[in-house]
Amino acid sequence: MRTWRLAVLACLCAAAAAAPAEAKTHHHTWNITYQYKSPDCFRKLAVTINGESPGPTIRAAQGDTLVVTVHNMLDTENTAIHWHGIRQIGSPWADGTAGPGTYMYHAHYGMQRVAGLDGMLVVSVPDGVAEPFAYDGEHTVLLMDWWHQSVYEQAVGLASVPMVFVGEPQSLLINGRGVFNCSPAAASNGGGAACNAFGGECGWPTLFTASPGKTYRLRIGSLTSLASLSFEIEGHTMTVVEADGYYVTPVVVKNLFIYSGETYSVLVTADQDPRDPTKTAPGRAVVRYASAAVDHPRTPPPTGPRWNDTASRVAQSRSFAALPGHVEPPPARPDRVLLLLNTQSKIDNHTKWAINGVSLSFPATPYLVAMKHGLRGEFDQRPPPDSYDHGSLNLSSPPASLAVRHAAYRLALGSVVDVVLQNTAIPPPNGRSETHPWHLHGHDFWVLGYGEGKFVPEVDGPGLNAASARGGAVMKNTVALHPMGWTAVRFRASNPGVWLFHCHLEAHVYMGMGVVFEEGVDVLPRLPASIMGCGRTKGHHY
Repeated sequence: MRTWRLAVLACLCAAAAAAPAEAKTHHHTWNITYQYKSPDCFRKLAVTINGESPGPTIRAAQGDTLVVTVHNMLDTENTAIHWHGIRQIGSPWADGTAGPGTYMYHAHYGMQRVAGLDGMLVVSVPDGVAEPFAYDGEHTVLLMDWWHQSVYEQAVGLASVPMVFVGEPQSLLINGRGVFNCSPAAASNGGGAACNAFGGECGWPTLFTASPGKTYRLRIGSLTSLASLSFEIEGHTMTVVEADGYYVTPVVVKNLFIYSGETYSVLVTADQDPRDPTKTAPGRAVVRYASAAVDHPRTPPPTGPRWNDTASRVAQSRSFAALPGHVEPPPARPDRVLLLLNTQSKIDNHTKWAINGVSLSFPATPYLVAMKHGLRGEFDQRPPPDSYDHGSLNLSSPPASLAVRHAAYRLALGSVVDVVLQNTAIPPPNGRSETHPWHLHGHDFWVLGYGEGKFVPEVDGPGLNAASARGGAVMKNTVALHPMGWTAVRFRASNPGVWLFHCHLEAHVYMGMGVVFEEGVDVLPRLPASIMGCGRTKGHHY
């Protein structure tokens, strides 16, 4: 059994027009079990919370405390829950925010997230505090991708020689439901297997029933394990007002590009004639007008943007800016700059992702415990490289990875750190460059910019400080690294602990695409006994 305690803290720059209501403590008890589920009409094992996948939506107000007691009832494996976007200040061992917004939780052990162990976490403003936009009601939208192959088969394939990749998901799920094309005809043509389950668990879900003229807030989160998605409500525009828990200057979009680990709030007004024919997207759900004569769409889905329309994706990423008065401005300049080169190559014949030639693996004894108790032999004491040979870099033919290591960057507590992520092409015969959504635990960061091609420090570096000085840099905890381009972020290393920064695609982090940051472990209080038991700590008391 494990209990997490999450303090939903006040935002540094939240506008408080009234005294907040008395804070509350919310208690939740979860049993984690394997259950047979049929979210897309194909029956398979899923990892569930109290028998459900996805898990329950947790709701709390800013300033409240959440106490979640988790009973691991999986007979053969551990589990861990990450509170995505919750910074866990002062309790890094519970690594799971800074104020009202849309967040998520999910498994962070092995590949259990792929098996459905996830859900939404909504933090509302306290009673009497106004938000900078108005709406008549709100609903959550959780986006997932879904495979029929077990996570064990996927993990073995990724570690095999030659590698067997997980491939495209069989279905896209909206709020845990979808429909797989598993007709006998499709199966006979190689399009899938026959469905083996029907009933209330699968089908196109109804997101909500809209009253004409009303405006609704949709809190949208993506916990896909591979897919980057475009979310669209046919016939309607959406106004983006929040990203990763921070208010943004409103941006009107037809479709929202959303990457794994990101959350957004959009406002949608029910201003269409419900008698008109409706369309739905390939991963489908229904927004039903209260006065509509039918419950389901009657026409084919729209085509949507092309999957490789990188220019539109980059343009939307650049369109987001912080809402003035609701975000802390970034520091003027960094104390340290990390240039991180993202590559794929073979290490001992195993296909691996690496950063600056180092493919990340995790030691048996958790980094936090090993560092706090001086167990120096549990991880590589050599820090990973801060940079790479950017002068001779060829994005289409990057250097090979060097090694798999248990290594960490040691950051000075309170220092300001710039991280520039540089994308490259996968070696032939693939040859493509992919989108990687990068997520930072324990912090939020300012997004300073996106660029095409190579990042040249002498040319592009000064522009990062200029972007900081202009203001408007949006704060997030997950950011897209677009194909054959670079993304720059800035954060303050002010949260003592050990924190993972990684691609949020499950297969990619499993294959080594991530780094570890340590900051101020020496100032942490005594670690709780409840977190001991792995690696060198098994059977010992510290």
